[in-house]
Amino acid sequence: MSTGWTPGLPAPTHDDLNSCVQCGLCLPHCPTFRVTGLETSSPRGRIAAMRAVQNGEAPVTGEFTRFTDECLACRACEPACPSSVPYGRLIEAARIQTEANRPAHERTARRAGINGVIGHHRLTRLAGWALATGQLLRLDRLMPRHLRLASPRITFRGMRLPLPRSTGMGPTAMLLTGCVMDIAFRPVHRATLDAMVRAGYRAVVPGRSGCCGALAAHAGEVESARRLARQRIIQMEGAEVVVVNSAGCSAHMRTYGHLLADDPEWAARGQALAAAVRDAVELEAPPGRRVEGYVAVHDACHHLHAQGIGPEVHRTLRAAGATPVDLGDGGRCCGAGGIYAVLEPGMAATLGEQKARAIIATGAPVVAVANPGCAIQIRNHLDALGSDVAVRHPLEIVD
Repeated sequence: MSTGWTPGLPAPTHDDLNSCVQCGLCLPHCPTFRVTGLETSSPRGRIAAMRAVQNGEAPVTGEFTRFTDECLACRACEPACPSSVPYGRLIEAARIQTEANRPAHERTARRAGINGVIGHHRLTRLAGWALATGQLLRLDRLMPRHLRLASPRITFRGMRLPLPRSTGMGPTAMLLTGCVMDIAFRPVHRATLDAMVRAGYRAVVPGRSGCCGALAAHAGEVESARRLARQRIIQMEGAEVVVVNSAGCSAHMRTYGHLLADDPEWAARGQALAAAVRDAVELEAPPGRRVEGYVAVHDACHHLHAQGIGPEVHRTLRAAGATPVDLGDGGRCCGAGGIYAVLEPGMAATLGEQKARAIIATGAPVVAVANPGCAIQIRNHLDALGSDVAVRHPLEIVD
């Protein structure tokens, strides 16, 4: 039977698609469905669209591209699914197909940021310096509102914050410094290194560790994602533990074996590295200081849904004496979704404002956020509402 998928590229498989029984239990958990109320904005609707392409009844262009673009890939549907549908795998494969069939001018613009900048450490740093200069001169006010809401705050002092190459004693644990984390969240790296030492590791910072490939994978740029995965494997496979302080990155690195499945040797090496990955909030490190009062907790989607991480953040805060406060929104996505806030600004802004209001309603002076995209989105939307709630990584709060 002929299908609408482009030959030679990964695509949603027959078995994965057929694991969905169309029960609809995922619908109330999907952030885009909750905003629009449209079946095509739900996991069930998107899987139905994938089946239509699989059966040769629809092309992998036009409306199908729109359906996949609107998905945040937050994977909130997965824990709610009684059939254990691997929706994250389905949507990433579908995006590989839509990206390959996107008009050339659109694809060039999208790839420039993901492959041309984020995928190269020096260009990422250069972009950081440029953004820091623009923000210092207040030129960012000339940017469209949706780009301002998606932009991290970057300072020259923060970018120059030194990181020790090696500190502490014990088994070797390497820190992924990454891309956005390395230019906008270096204080989180310092706090993470301190936690690694307190947990009994020799904390090592590899030179120019660079991007893990998560942004490329989410955007359907599979070859770029594989290239970056191989780079990180070569660089970090000697470590006994690989510590990652970005929820999206730790979730992605744990899929390296699957990502590189087209090459048995690399698949084995990818699986071995994936087994060594620890999200920073999984470190059983004693707190570095006493913290009193309430701390709101935003559970990043790639913690809560992709990795089953949630209690760890609460445990980290309670160990320091803080009182964690849930947001009462059922862990709804904040709307960041990697570069989603740039590509789908309307939906991202709606979800970002909802999240910011949920945080303000707790009355807590600080919110714990363990993913850079979420931190950027939440901080900018809190600012837009005139709130002074501080946004911090959980390890920053207890360091």
